[in-house]
Order: sequence, then C-alpha cells, then structure tokens
Amino acid sequence: MRLVAWTGANMWKMSLLTAMTVDSLFRPIVERSAFAGKIARFLARLGVTPNFLSVLSLIFAAISGILFAVSSGECGNFNIFLFFAGVFVAANAVFDTLDGVLARETGNATRKGDFLEHVLDRYADVFILLGIIFGGYARWDVGAVAIVGVLLSSYIGVQAQAVGLKRVYGGVLGRADRLLLILAATFLNAFHTKPVIANLSFLGLAILIIAFLSHLTTIQRFFYVWQKLRND
Repeated sequence: MRLVAWTGANMWKMSLLTAMTVDSLFRPIVERSAFAGKIARFLARLGVTPNFLSVLSLIFAAISGILFAVSSGECGNFNIFLFFAGVFVAANAVFDTLDGVLARETGNATRKGDFLEHVLDRYADVFILLGIIFGGYARWDVGAVAIVGVLLSSYIGVQAQAVGLKRVYGGVLGRADRLLLILAATFLNAFHTKPVIANLSFLGLAILIIAFLSHLTTIQRFFYVWQKLRND
C-alpha cells in the first residue's frame, strides 16, 4: 500500500513539474524577453504604472465578455463580434503580462500590486467565461463547472503560498494556456460559425476542455502541495 501511495503521489508530482504548458515554458521566456523589456521601459517613460495596466487588462476582459454575449445574434459565415472579442482577449493577455514586466523594470514590484493583479485576473477570467456562456456557446452547467475549476485551480496555487510554500503555477492548464485555448477557439469560431462536433462549436469545445482540465489542474496542484507538506 505504501508503494502504491508513493507511486501515485509522485506521478502527480512529476506530471505537475514536467507539464509542457504555455505557463511553465513560454510565459517566463516572453516576460524576460528584450522586446517585452523595451515596451515596459517605453511605458515607464510615459508614466504608466503596473497597476494601471492591471486595471486596463480587466477592462479589456470585460469588453470581450460583452462582445461574446452579444455575438450570438450575428449570422453569416463571419462573426465580427467574435473576432473583436478575440482581439480583446488577446489584449487582456498582453497587458496582464506587461504589468509584471513593467513592475520589475521599474523596481515597483510590490505585494500590493501582486495582490491587485491576482484579484483582477480572477474577475477577468469570470467576465470572459460568462460572456461565452451568455452567448450560448456552452451549456450553463458545463460553463459553471469550468468557472469553478478555474477559480479553484487559482486558489490552490495561491493557498500554497499562504501556508509557507512558493506559489504554484504548474499543472496541465495554467492561465496563459487557458487564454490561448479561448483565443484560438474564438477566431476559429468567428470564421466557422457552425457546430464542428456533437453540436458543439469551437468555443463550446474549448469550454468543455477547460471544465475538465481546470479541475485536473486543481487536483495536480493539491497533491503537489500535499506532498510538500507531508512532514507537517
């Protein structure tokens, strides 16, 4: 039994640490790239603050949510509302990355700013997902499961820090992965408005995937933190 328990726990740990995700692989590279640094320094010269970018990224998420919600009435082979919803999701992702880069470049990385960013990110996630649900691209029950999974996975990551560990970002579906999935599905749906499989559109499939993988990520993070605290 001990061998089985050890193997199971370490499989979760390994899957968390070796997950090939946008969050774990590419986001750190982008955040530390020379290009991102140049943009951050340019914004700093204009007097832009990291907190301003965090608020702006939330506004972009809210706009995308509204566009998702009203896009269902658009007919034809191209849905312009969905297209611009995707543009604003992309803007949310870009500015959500830049606020951290700007904070580091200007030496203004504070606990208050970090707290604000994470609170606003959760609101942004809910705005985007609710917009997709209100637009009729996903069933309410599936959408609710997705929202709960997204919030729980984020909570577990932050709660690890609250009990004295480092914040946990790992797992199969981080925020950057989730936004990339929504972004791809949105643009595909904008140009292909009809269902693609089992009466689901691209966005419907994306929400179904998020509903499953966000809870899997929550479980991965839970077992990872649990193992870290095994001596308590």
